[in-house]
Amino acid sequence: MKEILRFFPDITSIQKEQFQKLEALYTYWNERINLISRKDIDELYVRHVLHSLSIAKCINFNPGATVMDVGTGGGFPGIPLSIMFPETNFYLIDSIGKKIKVVNDIIEKLQLTNCKAEQQRAEKIKDKFDFIVSRAVTQFPRFYAWVRNNISKESNHTIPNGVLYLKGGDLKDELADFENWYTIRNITDFFNLEFFETKKVVHVFKT
Repeated sequence: MKEILRFFPDITSIQKEQFQKLEALYTYWNERINLISRKDIDELYVRHVLHSLSIAKCINFNPGATVMDVGTGGGFPGIPLSIMFPETNFYLIDSIGKKIKVVNDIIEKLQLTNCKAEQQRAEKIKDKFDFIVSRAVTQFPRFYAWVRNNISKESNHTIPNGVLYLKGGDLKDELADFENWYTIRNITDFFNLEFFETKKVVHVFKT
């Protein structure tokens, strides 16, 4: 939790309380369903929560904006972002029902009224969103093919509507087909921690 306060010192008391509750909730559920590796559960706030919040260093989602988290797994990056942006609407989907059960329990326990989760495949979603977020569920070209038609063309943020993708390593080949339609931010630009040395936030805005 200290890492969250270090890099986001201006969060409200309600947000602080919600972030604090994550450790007990994920520890409880991880003993019942294998959401996070045992090594990672001890580093929950850096490897999952703070990693998710690197997106919040790239954009301030507007009140009323819509964001879909595809392949949310245990609720990342969607749950930390929904805490950080309580006036933005988040829709979290995953194809695995038991994970969505956990995510919905956490949403309920945290009283996140701006967030909902459903067992669903991205290819089946017809709605439009300002942004799609995800943590490296597959090779990027494949992922983009799933969600490109879900991106609203009416953009009113400081950056164009599109995909905000958390991924590590060399992305040159994966992004070869996107020419100048993307930006890459190194997460170490925001969080000077060893864990993030190779990790990036990729913003793709080709529609």
